[in-house]
Amino acid sequence: MLAWTGIEFKIQPADIDESIKVNERPLEYVQRLAREKTLGIMNRVNADDFVLAADTIVIHLGKILGKPTSPKNAVNMLQELRGQKHRVITAFMVSRASIHKIIADRCITSICMRNYSKQEILNYVDSGDPLDKAGGYAIQNPQFNPVVGFKGCFASVMGLPLCHLERALRQFPEYEPRNMAEICQNNLEYTCPIHRLVLAGEDIG
Repeated sequence: MLAWTGIEFKIQPADIDESIKVNERPLEYVQRLAREKTLGIMNRVNADDFVLAADTIVIHLGKILGKPTSPKNAVNMLQELRGQKHRVITAFMVSRASIHKIIADRCITSICMRNYSKQEILNYVDSGDPLDKAGGYAIQNPQFNPVVGFKGCFASVMGLPLCHLERALRQFPEYEPRNMAEICQNNLEYTCPIHRLVLAGEDIG
């Protein structure tokens, strides 16, 4: 998704412990992971570089669903979510050490899953696509097509809310603004109803 924007970037794995702490709430958890990834990377890059770190989780009935640990776990997650509503939270941080600036944000999207069949689940899991996705699914997968409705940001469910990111980046001097909403909608072939509100600073999506 970053490649869509024309921003040059380099991937740096943070290698942090993603275990959930005792009594840690979902929002606290995902924000902590974004923060720890940021702090773990900042000392490995040039001070003038921007660091972007993010994490995405699925929450169903108060329980955090991360990435499946196995194909069986992916099947169980998809069975749990089938025909149900849940939330997806993506938290991210943008930092630049040279100016001692860190901007944190998060995006919360409500999702309604369709009532897919057990065989559809098995076929999808066999494809391998769910194994690196929070909640065991990709909203953009055209074959499985798991979602029947949502309220919030489509891109955030994929892992990075681009308009929220643009809003954060515009708080840094020397950043050249981009038409992130147009970039996102063109690539997703989707008309977003909330991008103007997000870029105006509203706490939406």
